[in-house]
Amino acid sequence: MLLKETVIIKIASLFFFYKPNYIFVLVMNFFVKYILIFLLVSCEGSSSDCCVFPDLREEIIINKGIFTVSYNEVYEQPNWIEYSVSNRPKNVDRGNKDFYLEPGVKTSDNADYYKNPWDKGHLAPAATFSDSEENLNKTFSFVNCAMQIDDLNRGEWAQLEQQVRDWSASLGSISVRIELVFDPGHEVRETGVHIPTGFWKNLTYPNGERECYYFPNEPTKKNWDKYLTDCN
Repeated sequence: MLLKETVIIKIASLFFFYKPNYIFVLVMNFFVKYILIFLLVSCEGSSSDCCVFPDLREEIIINKGIFTVSYNEVYEQPNWIEYSVSNRPKNVDRGNKDFYLEPGVKTSDNADYYKNPWDKGHLAPAATFSDSEENLNKTFSFVNCAMQIDDLNRGEWAQLEQQVRDWSASLGSISVRIELVFDPGHEVRETGVHIPTGFWKNLTYPNGERECYYFPNEPTKKNWDKYLTDCN
């Protein structure tokens, strides 16, 4: 039965079963209920700006199994993310997958990346978790996505991701923590999303040794290994 037919039948039943002095209150309650349902349904799968988030949170910890992320709804960007890289086999391809909204979390969305130089930059890489369709899909959540300049995302950042996978094949599991940096005066787009100033990528090897890389969020000008720096 169509929604509008259901509404008509329910309203008619109110007049048949209840006294007139109750009808107004019941009708109002009924319409409030269905307006809320309409808003929830219309928001599903659309921009996160469609839905109402009365109290934006500066940190939400989300555990997706293969990674844990601290997400900032005010900035619509992650604060940090942690995951481990191991020698996982490649069993599935990413195909034409695109990022999806995470229910109940105010994130960036497709509108933030429209006609500008920023990519939807994976933090936990899709290629690292292509051992199963389930794991691959998890990497396409917008909570795992950062506003990352296209040249960096497709260049030195991706090259270091591949290097870490190569290292893990011979060394064992490598722990990765990525922290987003937002300097005072960082850019805020008209859509409301905040642009990271840069990205810390901290690696911890099986023997406990650490390496840290810092990438400014700008077109890259040197090889990935030249971004190696002291760990703070």
